[in-house]
Amino acid sequence: MASSFQNLVRRLRYGKPVVVVSGLPRSGTSMAMKMLEAAGMSLVVDNVRTADEDNPKGYFEDERVKELAEMADTSWVRAARGKVIKVVSSLLGHLPPDNDYRVIFMRRDLREVLASQAKMLARRGETSHTPDDQLLAAYERHLEKVEFQLRFRPNFEVLYLNYAEVVAEPATAAGRIAEFLGGSLQVARMVEAVDGSLYRNRAAGAGSRGAPG
Repeated sequence: MASSFQNLVRRLRYGKPVVVVSGLPRSGTSMAMKMLEAAGMSLVVDNVRTADEDNPKGYFEDERVKELAEMADTSWVRAARGKVIKVVSSLLGHLPPDNDYRVIFMRRDLREVLASQAKMLARRGETSHTPDDQLLAAYERHLEKVEFQLRFRPNFEVLYLNYAEVVAEPATAAGRIAEFLGGSLQVARMVEAVDGSLYRNRAAGAGSRGAPG
């Protein structure tokens, strides 16, 4: 974690940090967004994608994020300083470098991610044509690459949270988030925002990936 001096330098150079919630799809990012909203933070969302059976509490997305890789003008991200925006892990590298970022990165057992994604596709009448073992290996490589890159981006600081652990111990997770963001967040309300009944695809005996050393 960055020192107080480094945080001061970043604040003077970039202003307030952009808080980013990230991770693979179906890894608990919407839950994290809900927690931060309950904590009193402003979210950057457009509500184009509305709540459904897969995410009854909502998706908390902004459609502009999906175009980051092709977008020539990303200056709109500056308006997210001091606010929260959700960015899927594959697009983190396309965030403009002229901001300070605090990333809350959600991890989840990859077997659970695959199960959740499969159910979402089934509800849409779609199916994946890639075997699970190949998807699992691809996700592992992707996460390793993203986490490696994040270590060496000087204006990025990351807090890794495990979805299952957040559901099991929301008070601990809320406290870590509050400490990480260094603001006067409403921790009790963050705890209340965690709905364990939505943890519907549990992997039996699943472990969690630890944070990089």
